[in-house]
Amino acid sequence: METLSYETIIDAPLQKVWNILWSPETYGEWTKFFSPGSQMKSDWKVGGKTYFLNAENEGMVSTIDSLDEPNQIVFKHLGMVDKNGVEDTQSKEVMEWNGAFEKYFLIDFDGKTKLHAEVQIEKNWEDHMNTGFTKGLEVVKNMAEKN
Repeated sequence: METLSYETIIDAPLQKVWNILWSPETYGEWTKFFSPGSQMKSDWKVGGKTYFLNAENEGMVSTIDSLDEPNQIVFKHLGMVDKNGVEDTQSKEVMEWNGAFEKYFLIDFDGKTKLHAEVQIEKNWEDHMNTGFTKGLEVVKNMAEKN
């Protein structure tokens, strides 16, 4: 498992950047580089359930490990969910990366926001994550800096 980090400075306040990251209306825009039709469904509770799904409703089941809106959120990935909603948190394949973290930190710099993201992944996902985060965070920046 390795940790990848991404960072950008956005000329917008923390709450605006937070809203673009996590609002259902904008989440799919910046995450389309990971998978078109991406959506996130969450109960927004620490220890609760969060689902990161593709257009076919397949994806990951996770939990929020830490939440301090609009400053930071840490997701802990627990397993996979298939298109029928069946969760797999125990298979050999899942156990190889179960417990991996995905972290977002938003830091205020005189009205601008430094957005820092970290993700723990298996090496074979590195190119996919680099593309998704590099292009995705550019979309977040562009959306937040409008108006």
